[in-house]
Amino acid sequence: MHYQIKQSIITKLQSHPLDTGSPEVQIGLLSSQITILATHFKYHPKDHHSRRGLLKMLSRRRSLLKYLSSTNLDRYFIILSKLGLRK
Repeated sequence: MHYQIKQSIITKLQSHPLDTGSPEVQIGLLSSQITILATHFKYHPKDHHSRRGLLKMLSRRRSLLKYLSSTNLDRYFIILSKLGLRK
């Protein structure tokens, strides 16, 4: 992932200027990596090694979303609306 893309995601989702590791930022970075890998699989459907990495990212994002929903429901719904994850 390019540095500029990563920085734009962090600045869009951070809660304060020095925030780089909150669940919202982590979910945003994982979502962008998942999107990139999803387009990769359109051209390389037999790349099973990368598919395993994608499944690990999906699991990590799911667990972060579950943590956020159990601790702060307002922040959970805000991140869902910002990223457009669930309909």
